[in-house]
This record gives sequence, C-alpha cells and structure tokens, in this order.
Amino acid sequence: ATIYSRAIVGVDAPQVKIEVHISNGLPSFQIVGLPDTGVRESRDRVRSAIINSQFEFPQSRLTVNLSPADIPKEGARYDLAIAIGILAASKQLSSKNLNQYEFIGELGLNGELRVTKANIPAALAIRKANRIATFPLAVKAEISVISALKAIAAPNLLSVFQHLMATALLPYIAYSAPAHQSDNDDLVCFSDVLGQEQAKRVLEIAAAGQHNLIMMGAPGTGKSMLAQRMLTILPEMNETEAIETAAIHSIIGKSITPTNWKTRPFRSPHHTVSGIALVGGGSIPKPGEISLAQNGVLFLDELPEFGRKVLDVLREPMETGKVTISRAAHQADFPASFQLIAALNPSPTGHYNDGRCQPDKVLQYLNKISGPILDRIDLQIEVANIKASELTQYNVGETSETIKNRVVGARQLMLNRAGKPNGLLTSKELQLACPLSSQLQSFLQHRLEALQISVRAFHKILKVARTIADLANCKHIEQQHIAEALSYRAMDRLLHYLTKQV
Repeated sequence: ATIYSRAIVGVDAPQVKIEVHISNGLPSFQIVGLPDTGVRESRDRVRSAIINSQFEFPQSRLTVNLSPADIPKEGARYDLAIAIGILAASKQLSSKNLNQYEFIGELGLNGELRVTKANIPAALAIRKANRIATFPLAVKAEISVISALKAIAAPNLLSVFQHLMATALLPYIAYSAPAHQSDNDDLVCFSDVLGQEQAKRVLEIAAAGQHNLIMMGAPGTGKSMLAQRMLTILPEMNETEAIETAAIHSIIGKSITPTNWKTRPFRSPHHTVSGIALVGGGSIPKPGEISLAQNGVLFLDELPEFGRKVLDVLREPMETGKVTISRAAHQADFPASFQLIAALNPSPTGHYNDGRCQPDKVLQYLNKISGPILDRIDLQIEVANIKASELTQYNVGETSETIKNRVVGARQLMLNRAGKPNGLLTSKELQLACPLSSQLQSFLQHRLEALQISVRAFHKILKVARTIADLANCKHIEQQHIAEALSYRAMDRLLHYLTKQV
C-alpha cells in the first residue's frame, strides 16, 4: 500500500510517500527512510492502536518505507498514515481512493488521534497538491483559518477507517473567517502613558512606516511601557501575512485560532538569549525569535546587555527579511521580516551626565552596540524623564485607537504608492517615492555633512521623512519633514558628543 503524508523542513512541507509491504517470514516491524527516535517508536503506538481499535495486526514481516529517504523524518506525525497503510496492505481497508488523501496525526495506544506540530504548513502544501487532508479533531479550529482547503478532522483511527469505507462520513472542516483583532486594545492603551508626547509621536511614525526604533533613556521613563503598546497601533495583517506568521508559529506548536491569527506577534527575548535562539538553528533547523516575530515586533530591552556577537546576527535578516540556517546535512530558509524596537539606558549607571560614570566608560558601554546595527535603525530617540506636573495632573492622552486610525490611513497611502511600507523601500523605489527639490537637497546635504552619516543612514532619513509626510497627508516631502526626521538621530549625536569628551 502507498499512503501520503508531509514532513517539515523549515517552513516547507515536502511530500512523504509511505510504502507498506507485508511479506512472509517471522513477525517483525521495520521502519526505514531516515526516521528519528520518535518515528521509530511509532511501531509500538501503531500496533497498540490497531489492536485496540478492533482491527487485526499482521503477524508477518512488515516493512514501512518513508520516501524520499534523504528528508529527515521526526516526531509522531506519521502514526496515522502508517496505521492506514498497514490496514490497506493487509486488505482490511480498501485502497481504492487512498491516493486522494493525506494523513497527519499522532496515535494514542487506544487509537485516539492527538495533536502534532506544524499543521498549517502541511495543510497549505496539501491544498496545493489538491488532496484531502486528514487531521486530529483537536486541530480543527487551527486548520479552519485556511480557505479553499478540503480537510476532515477525526477523533480516532476507527472514525478515519469508517470515513474511508464510506460507512460513516466525516464532514469537511468549514472555513472560519477571521474575527476582529484580538483584545490587545482592551489590555493596554497609549492613554495609560503619562506625558512622553515625543516618544508617542515617534512610535506612531515607526508603526506607520514599519521603521526600526531605538529608545534611550534613564530607568523608569517608560521605554518598556511604550514598546509594549506598539501592537495596539499597528495595522492588522492581511491574509498572506497572517498565513506566513501562522505557519511559523505552528512549527513550535503555538495554537492558532480565527480570533488571534491576524494579531501581529510581539517577541521579547531576555538579554541572556543566545545567537542560535535568536536567529534559529538546531541539528534539524527550527525558527528563532527573529522568525517568530515575522510581520510583528521584536523588542530587545536593555540592548547593550545582549552579547555583541548575538546582536550582530541581526544584520543580514534586518536587510534581507529572511535567514538561512545551514547545517552539515540540512539547510532551511525562514522568513524574518520583523520590526525591531530596542530600549537601553545611556550608561551603566542609567544616566550619562550624573557624574558617576566617566565619558570613556559610557562610550565603552554604548560601543557594545556595533555601528552596522545602529546604521540599520531608522529612528533613535531619547526618552526624557517625566515632569512632576505631568505625574500629578493625570491628563488622559490619545487612545491607541485614535493613533491607529492615523497609522492605518498613512499605511494605505504607502501601499497605494509602492505596495509596501516606507521602511521596506529599496533604493530605486526610494528615488521614485521621495523626489526632492534643489533647495531641499542643499538643506539635507548640509545637515548630513555635519552628522557624518553613511549612505544607508541617509536612505533611512529619507524613508522616515516620507512617512512623516504621509502622516500629514502631504504629497511631497517638505523641509519640516526632513528636519523632524533628522531630529530622531539621538544615538548619533550622543556618540559624537562623547567622542569629543574623550
């Protein structure tokens, strides 16, 4: 008998053909085709599940081949396919229509079907192959978010057998249209933040244009509080983005439902994280934090406390939007189009001008962040201490919903013009989107010579200016937009000042 299933390699789900052969000889059960320990252990699970589901397990030589043999097979996802293959090979099940189905699921000893990881990449591949997917009942809500997919969800091995024999048909999983974005807005809101109007303004710019942002300030100024509210003003993902993100999260076993699958991810790893955990890896490559933040926010608090080598692994993904994990035997590509929000104190003591830390020590502390990383960050601001008057007045600021409406309007202008947010524009697209008059070119050139910044940073400033103009609903970039964009280079100014002091 020949049965079809799906492996997982990166975010792809290549087809696995499961061939079952029963021959004369002493009773044995062999699985070949590069199985790992989890797959080899399926022999005992499948045997018990078949017997406890009132079927007969063949007392002869049984060989199961997982083809192609060069793809690594891991986990218990092939249990159901192997069991169906044994039933078909032993003539207990008709193999007439089995080539129309693909089977994924772990079997319990009693024949119950249990959840496995990476169901969404498998479902997308099965839809493309135009077959009918068979999953455990517990993943019904997760699979329902994929449109135009023919799939059934079964509670146990017996119900799958009855469906294939047409004695008790299982219904197809109905598509569930995504609900409104999850209740992030009810949990946190920008109106909770006292003062910090400039920081709120910069977060609005970052959200509209998908710009990377670094916030520098003394402890207790609200940097983390502001970053945690970033999700509440970001536009919802479209269906393509949502499926990309859901596929990655499905690999690590995160539950996906119609109520949360359009919510952008927010990842905040601790500063003790390793480079492999951040970028991904393992003998069989798995996604890291930057891939799990796909189409969402990666928040790095206490940025200089991260290892310098750890931070430097972000360089290529921040430019290319993807990461390739290469191992001796395997290679996998993961998407990594994330928005970086970072926060840091300006010195080891929390203040760079309090007399407790000399300029050379402050510079040494800030130099833990390499120049190429700073070059890739569009917005750099200093979050000032809140005034006492702002603490006692409790003036309610703008809500996240109000800010989000402006962000969505500006983002739509960007999509209509270039099909992408300003933060992702290429050099050629930037020339078309940001034409400057000779007067503006002269003004910008004078400022850039004073700041001594790179070509990449120049492009970042233009992108930010374009986003500021879009938020103001201006067709062309004006001088005040460039001036405001140039004002958001706090780290450059601080490093320039400290270098002179040393």
